[in-house]
Amino acid sequence: MDPSAREPLVRKTSSSYQTFPESTVRRLDKEYLRSLHNKRLYLAVFAAVLGNFSFGFALVYPSPVIPALEAHPSPALRLDQHTASWFGSVFTLGAAAGGLSTMMLNDCLGRKLSIMFSALPSAVGYALMAGAQGVWMLLLGRVLTGYAGGVTSASIPVYISEISHPGVRGMLGACPQIMAVLGSLVLYALGKYLGLVLDWRWLAVAGEVPVLVMTILLCFMPNSPRFLLSQGKEEEALGSLCWLRGKDTDYAREYEQIKDSVRKQSRRVSCAEIKDPFLYKPILIAGVMRFLQQLSGVTCILVYLQSIFKKTSVILKPEYDAALVGLVRLFSVAIAAVSMDKAGRKILLFVSAGVMLVSNLTMGIYIHFMPASHNSTIANQTLVSSASLPAEPTNYITLIPLLATMFFIMGYALGWGPITWLLMSEILPLKARGVASGLCVIVSWLTAFTLTQFFLPVVNSFGLEVPFLFFAVISAGNIFFTGCCVPETKGRSLEQIEAFFRTGRRSFMR
Repeated sequence: MDPSAREPLVRKTSSSYQTFPESTVRRLDKEYLRSLHNKRLYLAVFAAVLGNFSFGFALVYPSPVIPALEAHPSPALRLDQHTASWFGSVFTLGAAAGGLSTMMLNDCLGRKLSIMFSALPSAVGYALMAGAQGVWMLLLGRVLTGYAGGVTSASIPVYISEISHPGVRGMLGACPQIMAVLGSLVLYALGKYLGLVLDWRWLAVAGEVPVLVMTILLCFMPNSPRFLLSQGKEEEALGSLCWLRGKDTDYAREYEQIKDSVRKQSRRVSCAEIKDPFLYKPILIAGVMRFLQQLSGVTCILVYLQSIFKKTSVILKPEYDAALVGLVRLFSVAIAAVSMDKAGRKILLFVSAGVMLVSNLTMGIYIHFMPASHNSTIANQTLVSSASLPAEPTNYITLIPLLATMFFIMGYALGWGPITWLLMSEILPLKARGVASGLCVIVSWLTAFTLTQFFLPVVNSFGLEVPFLFFAVISAGNIFFTGCCVPETKGRSLEQIEAFFRTGRRSFMR
């Protein structure tokens, strides 16, 4: 065939999935996915999600540290109920500030450089906590590590979704949550075993390691092809996609699809365009999901995990309980990662919310109907102050809080943990992705800050069962919201998802 006669066919093939008949497009997509080499893609994702490892490590840092600082011999570093509450919650305030700044960083620096930028406040924050001579240094260190966490929360899911292809985007989209869980688990392990010979300062020193490794690795990784195209860097974008997919694959077809999508969204979002359902619907869905995710109580439970177990007199030591919950969380996120591209997003969200509902309800009812000796403890002592008290004699019924918490974390990790992050990066339109992802992070962490700040006062005033019953009501709302508002994005390209919101035609999502 004459090359000039073939040219129109090439243009049609690469321009859009709407040109060919649907069966032909699906066949071409499947052949392309089978031909891809993912080793470099996995390396780029690993380099990025080290930021989430640091985030998970920093998030639960107060769990083993608060009990140690409550008993610190120096008055300048000793925590009371008020300062302990701020030490636990101020991280989320910093994360909200990080999400706010990422609204500009994502579009100015790009996704990769935004992640690398987060290393600076993270390293300074850990250094402040490691060398703290007063509570103000501890709080400032928490704010800075929280700020870094807010930047990575908004940048890493977007970076991963934009460099991944539909065949593995669900699995790779769960990697940020897996690494955050792994970071938390490593913190619990270090707090338990290194705490025997090293003090809490060395936990902050250990937090510097993944930050350094992440920065070095990302220097050799490409930027997002979609971001490069939005900046007019076409040759660099093509080279980036070639590096990620393999030079022997038909990456040029995917490149033209991405280029066509970027060309349609080359202008920045105006205030008038916010009224367009193509923009406000996915932004609203992503924002509400982040709001409901935090209202389910996961941050409160993780931050005060050891204190909660001490309060409910679980039969095992609190530090062992925390490590066990961390293992369950890691195992559950791994299951979600494997299942997401097979079972789909929505079914996992339904299962996740259902398990969280039952777990929170069980925890609330158990605490309310505990024996009188335990009830008096819960009603009259604070979570923080009880952390240093010896556990009361218990029997095997006190395994119920541990099992309920394990199932809650399992349910959260199966769906509302990883999928909320993934869907945010999948459904947000490219022209608003940088700003909207930052906005979602702000909503998430302001909600988390409010909950963690008021968690202890509510427990002291009304009892520990009240927050858990509230979390159960929210979990029921999560089921309703998933059924009514969340689209299924399994196996769909980012361009198909955008076409669905632009046209409202469900044929793009089949």
